[in-house]
Amino acid sequence: MRTSARCTPQLAELHEDLWDILDSNQQDGDQAKGAVAVDAFPGLGKTAAVLAFARDFHRREIDEGGAFTAGGHERLPVCRVGLTGNTGMKDFNRAMLEFFGHPGRTTGTTAQFAQRALDCVLSCDVKLLIVDDLHFLRWRAAGGVEVSNHFKYVANEFPVTLLFVGVGLAKRGLFSEGESYDNAVLAQTGRRTTRLDMGSFELATDQGRDQWRRLLLGLEKRLVLHGTYRGMLADDLSDYLFIRSSGHIGSLMTLINRGCQRAVRTGTERLDEELLNRVKIDQAAHLAQDDVRNLLKGQRSRRTRRTAARR
Repeated sequence: MRTSARCTPQLAELHEDLWDILDSNQQDGDQAKGAVAVDAFPGLGKTAAVLAFARDFHRREIDEGGAFTAGGHERLPVCRVGLTGNTGMKDFNRAMLEFFGHPGRTTGTTAQFAQRALDCVLSCDVKLLIVDDLHFLRWRAAGGVEVSNHFKYVANEFPVTLLFVGVGLAKRGLFSEGESYDNAVLAQTGRRTTRLDMGSFELATDQGRDQWRRLLLGLEKRLVLHGTYRGMLADDLSDYLFIRSSGHIGSLMTLINRGCQRAVRTGTERLDEELLNRVKIDQAAHLAQDDVRNLLKGQRSRRTRRTAARR
């Protein structure tokens, strides 16, 4: 089964915002461009959504400008760098060089790595620099301030839009305000950064239930099972899937993917509660099942009382 988060309204809204920001940044010329931070809980499809946008942006730039730049270099509109808990300035610069496969990525100073990375960015006409897993960085430690200063340097000197992806970035201090030097440095990063998020699905409103149903109908079309029928997910398993996944797209996709594997292996060729009850998923979704089930019961009870009152 080939699945995608592209059908979710959360992803569509995120992409609209990203197009607004990225295209408006192209009008800034040599000025420092505003950064973007996609900050949301795990399991909501942040990285998948950002990579889908990066793919679309890459294709658009190649269609418009060609596969090679005027200087004969390969056009690479997007560069992605992943952070770890020990990332410093030199590591970050080296990671950029690794992306480009630069021969000078193994030896050199921090400044030399930065200059080589800038040369690659200019030569390959990079316009979007994605920094993934930013939550691994300890912002309030000395290294965090160091890298924050380096991001400011990148924003000033590199003609790119910085796109940060992480979990709990606000709580970790990316948008901090304060009077100390460290907080002031981080606050400057926050002032230049637009925060975007991705929410989980909910069934408390008519709009939320409609979005959930449309998502499940879209997923049904992608199922390659002999016994699949319209409404198998959206009607017969709607509440069950919400309870098992807590409305998180990552947990939902895991459950359906593993369920399909079991359905094929056992010859069942369809998904139902009996089969899915035997499928294990992530611990967070598993532990939240009872709470979500009780929440749905409460919501249904309130809707029933409202309907009775109107009658």
